[in-house]
Amino acid sequence: MSANISTVSAKDACPPAGPYSQAIRANGQVFVSGQIPADASGNLVDGSISDKTQACCDNIKAIVTAAGSSVQKIVKVNVFLTDMANFAEMNATYEKFFTHKPARSCVAVAQLPKGVPVEIECIALE
Repeated sequence: MSANISTVSAKDACPPAGPYSQAIRANGQVFVSGQIPADASGNLVDGSISDKTQACCDNIKAIVTAAGSSVQKIVKVNVFLTDMANFAEMNATYEKFFTHKPARSCVAVAQLPKGVPVEIECIALE
């Protein structure tokens, strides 16, 4: 990659499930790939939507930290849910993690990788 673009890898976050990076650092920004509720070994997290949302957020924190950024520097978040009935529970966990209220979209999708019910991606400043 060029001098202004580099990959980010965090050992404390779920490894990529395909041919992509956990994040890309480019021109002062960190583009974090969608994080599913899986641990650092790639094992899916059991439990409630709250538990699964927290796992996504924990992965994001590990990745932005590895990139030299922080959760407080996240400026945009995209949340994907397979069922909007899970919105309130996801949102209750989300708001505890993203206390600075970055811009956000939340959309319902037909399906997510590995059959998970939630995936979260974001953009942070370095």
